[in-house]
Amino acid sequence: MLLSDLQHKDIINITDGKKIGNIIDAKFNIINGNIEKLIVEPSKSLFSLKNTSLEIDFNKIKKIGEDVILIEYSFSHH
Repeated sequence: MLLSDLQHKDIINITDGKKIGNIIDAKFNIINGNIEKLIVEPSKSLFSLKNTSLEIDFNKIKKIGEDVILIEYSFSHH
């Protein structure tokens, strides 16, 4: 699977069922070549004040489907 294939899928949080956003990039481990983090552009409704990207650990992915990527993610509110 290519990174560009993942970029067309919606990221859905299984914790609350909400769409988090779409993948815009990824961070790789330069030693082993594995994806470590997905860089996600949040849905407009997720952050109304800021339009900043999220970094989601690759190990948070629970399932990659045909149309969506399901992750388990908790937002910490400070």
